[in-house]
Amino acid sequence: MFLGLGLGPISIVTTSVLYAGNGEYAAIADMLKQPRTSEDAINSTLKAFPKYVVNSKKDPCGPVMLNLAMKVDLPPALFARMILEQHLINSDDNEDENVSKLQVNQLLKDTHLIQDPVLSFQVQQAVLNDMTYGPIVESIKHSVGNEYEFLLKSHLKKNNISFIREEEMRSKGYDKTPDIKLQIPIAMDGYIINWIESKASFGDKVSQANYLKDQFWSYVNRFGSGLVIYWFGYIEELDVHRDRGIALAQHFPNSLVTFNPLKVENRVHNS
Repeated sequence: MFLGLGLGPISIVTTSVLYAGNGEYAAIADMLKQPRTSEDAINSTLKAFPKYVVNSKKDPCGPVMLNLAMKVDLPPALFARMILEQHLINSDDNEDENVSKLQVNQLLKDTHLIQDPVLSFQVQQAVLNDMTYGPIVESIKHSVGNEYEFLLKSHLKKNNISFIREEEMRSKGYDKTPDIKLQIPIAMDGYIINWIESKASFGDKVSQANYLKDQFWSYVNRFGSGLVIYWFGYIEELDVHRDRGIALAQHFPNSLVTFNPLKVENRVHNS
């Protein structure tokens, strides 16, 4: 069963997942996975590099890189990255066979910095036509993520719930930090929440498995039980770790129990 929220900038792929039947999910989930960067994909790109060199000379303003990316079944921006890396390795200015990731990232973001004008145009064309990978997609994800983190903080402030932001925790030396660490825990239907993670995405099997491994279990080990909000919905069957400290939701909880020190103090004085 799929749980979805009918608000926010939901992509075509996400909307498809929300309304897909169980039989269609596997195919759609493949679309949501990270682009393949296997040995096979790398070899395919290396073989395509000479074709790019020849074809780009014949048709410098044509969709050479886009067409080759389609043939090797890679997102255009990822294919452009690998072609760009190969170009830099083969350049006369490069004394070794290594190219820094930082340099490639900078050139993908600012294609006018690429000295070869044809390559610069081809990379720009690939980046602009990629809806799943690359600097433009990452900027959109980052922007949407910030919007929903702001929404989460607005809910907390509205309910007078004190919290520590991720940036503050990092400044104190924490290595694994959720978006929000509550200063005083709250309860949702009897479940204790010490931290909240905001995910401006759909919670599918692949992303949830990766988040559990890379983030969520670390939060539980450090701060106790917490809540993950998938603002664009999630697969209900994935919410199976509440007894171990990880609960899923698709919006900010409507019913909360908060700790009020003043009430406790009054009870002590009256007893």
